[in-house]
Amino acid sequence: MLNQQPSRGAGPCYISLDHTGKEVLVANYGGGSVSVLPLQADGKLAPASANDQHQPPLGPHKNQDHAHAHCFITDPVNHHAFAVDLGTDKVYAYRFNATTGQLRPQAKPAFTARPGAGPRHLTFHPNGHFAYLENELNSTVTALDYDTTGTFTELQTLSTLPAGFKGENSGADVHVSPDGRFLYTSNRGDNSLAVFAIEPVTGRLTLVQHISTQGQTPRNFALDPSGRILLVANQNSDTIFTYRVDAKSGKLSPTGESVSLPSPMFLEVLPDFTK
Repeated sequence: MLNQQPSRGAGPCYISLDHTGKEVLVANYGGGSVSVLPLQADGKLAPASANDQHQPPLGPHKNQDHAHAHCFITDPVNHHAFAVDLGTDKVYAYRFNATTGQLRPQAKPAFTARPGAGPRHLTFHPNGHFAYLENELNSTVTALDYDTTGTFTELQTLSTLPAGFKGENSGADVHVSPDGRFLYTSNRGDNSLAVFAIEPVTGRLTLVQHISTQGQTPRNFALDPSGRILLVANQNSDTIFTYRVDAKSGKLSPTGESVSLPSPMFLEVLPDFTK
């Protein structure tokens, strides 16, 4: 370990880098706040350069007892930062200064989800014009049109669950394929991955497939840089399973390969640095 710095909030749960690779963005789930920490040339973290506390009003769900920042990322051109808050049903927008690491909160949220949706993770399409919001508490995904002034407009909201599902479920992770043609989400409860095709002109979604994660509580999953392999971490069954991705349909098929390890919660697939 090189060093450590306070995250300026309780229960940090999400970390990302801005597009310069010099600023670390942190979402504090327990405290309902976000912070920016500069990354120094030697790889060490400097003290937080910015911090913002999210405030009520809260959503109506029992799990929305206070603000819960769950994701914090920059837009594709690094001009705005967006904080997704499960407790307040909002995506907060900040003007982001990549040189100073400062945040300037915008007067209005970038997007307000449906009451009780519990937005969890946000991801951008490679074209920078669309984004997709995974909603944990009502198990939906929302397709968004992105305005580079820092706001989103809802295009469509769909369930991530198979028809007829009965029982408790919470949405978890969401990723767009590298080629921008498909969207993948994970369901904890149904223990499945949902596959959607992305219409290239409108950004709207069409369901393609539901497939079992072969384990319990798929908190996180990742696509390899080529988009040909998907790995899913089953937190409560201590396994990581792998799937082949069909390039034409986006459908997943199990490879038969898996790894066992205690409570996997996050996966990151790096490009092959030996090439």
